[in-house]
Amino acid sequence: MTAQAYRLDLSRRQSLSLISDIIFANPFTERGAIDVALPGMTPAGPDEHALATLAGPLGTILDELRREGVSRVDQLTGEDRRLFEHAVLFLVYDRHVADLDAHIREQIVHGDEPIPVPFARDVLSALVAHGFDTARAHDLLALFFQLRRAYHFIADALVGDSPSMHALRHALWNNVLTRDIRLYAEHLRDRMEDFSTLLLGETGTGKGTAAAAIGRSGHIPYDPRRGRFRVSFTATFTASNLSQFPESLIESELFGHRKGAFTGAIDEHRGLLERCTSHGTLFLDEIGEVSVPVQIKLLGVLQEREFSPVGDHRRLRFAGRVVAATNRALGGPGARAGLREDFYYRLCSDVIEVPPLRRRIAESPGELDRLVTLLVERAIGRADEALAADVAASIRDGVPPDYPWPGNVRELEQAVRRVLLSGRYHAAAPVSEDVFLDAVAAGRLDLAELLAGYCSRLHRALGSYDAVARHLGVDRRTVRRHVRAASAADAEV
Repeated sequence: MTAQAYRLDLSRRQSLSLISDIIFANPFTERGAIDVALPGMTPAGPDEHALATLAGPLGTILDELRREGVSRVDQLTGEDRRLFEHAVLFLVYDRHVADLDAHIREQIVHGDEPIPVPFARDVLSALVAHGFDTARAHDLLALFFQLRRAYHFIADALVGDSPSMHALRHALWNNVLTRDIRLYAEHLRDRMEDFSTLLLGETGTGKGTAAAAIGRSGHIPYDPRRGRFRVSFTATFTASNLSQFPESLIESELFGHRKGAFTGAIDEHRGLLERCTSHGTLFLDEIGEVSVPVQIKLLGVLQEREFSPVGDHRRLRFAGRVVAATNRALGGPGARAGLREDFYYRLCSDVIEVPPLRRRIAESPGELDRLVTLLVERAIGRADEALAADVAASIRDGVPPDYPWPGNVRELEQAVRRVLLSGRYHAAAPVSEDVFLDAVAAGRLDLAELLAGYCSRLHRALGSYDAVARHLGVDRRTVRRHVRAASAADAEV
């Protein structure tokens, strides 16, 4: 005869329900109203999960239930079982957070070969002891690992206290694990390849860093036979800046080619789509500069999840996720950042803006100091608050009031390096169109400056390197070189 299922009393059910909501909330959301609703808990900061404050009250509830003979999830049913499962999962996860973080750091050092997971046995034993079957325990260990990776790569790589950076971190977490981890774990974990992402932002804002946070935070199954996760997260992110390739080679870079497919194809080449693993993410930067024929082929890949290398009739499967980025603003219909509308609507499962540095500083003046501190630490290999303060002071002395930082964080990084080398940084405000035209009329520009300024003006008007190249009858790489020269000149000493 089957024993009657245990039923939680109203007080415990309410407490566990509240704790469940906190556990599975986006950790980059200000959740103060939820946090203080449970006695004994203190409000969490906007970039903190209230893990430490949860452990106490939750442990007390589970200790009480254990004394009443309830320690396994199969002793409850329905909503009571779901809430009890969440409580157990949190405590097992919380007990191994330090192990997970140490494993992430060690895997970064070891690179693309997965390393052993020495604490896996303890995690799996605890879950099985609480009534979870072995297969689900393996899935939950993989989820624990994914949660810590997502937090690590989003929180540590994308620093800043401005509201726009809080919004960015919040959006990236949702992009990886959805708005509710319960929804992700139950329904979407193995279907994220269908959710493509478009990152918007000016040059130098950190779109690549945001894409890497997504790409290194995906689901990676645990392999019990080897005692390791199936692949290293360092190998799950494949990136390419498409604007660096001439039009004739972009298809080969993306799709690969077989030997002899065209003049110069002396060996077989595996393209980005083939090199991206089934647990990986392919990042396509400057997607707005890709020609329409290539966009059409990429659209086919996203729709059919298949592609053929150049000169090959084989149909290969693409099982990864696509993240694309553009520094061009979205317009109305027909002006989707240089993208065909059908291609845009295949990319826009999620659209995330990476904010410009000037907005971040305007929202939070201390943002500059925090970024300089981080950049100095990266440059010298260790933290040095005094040196960072000196560098920040030199940069402030060298830029005009309300300087717009046209090169964004990338420009700031070079400013830090210049101060470390020479002790100073001087930046001029970007040259306006009127100043450029006045310089042309007065004959003050040399040929290089004239070409750079004219190409930059056309790029803003026509919207893409390809359009400018067609208008001028030159190669797109020539246009790109002149436009970038103009951007660099705007911030020159």
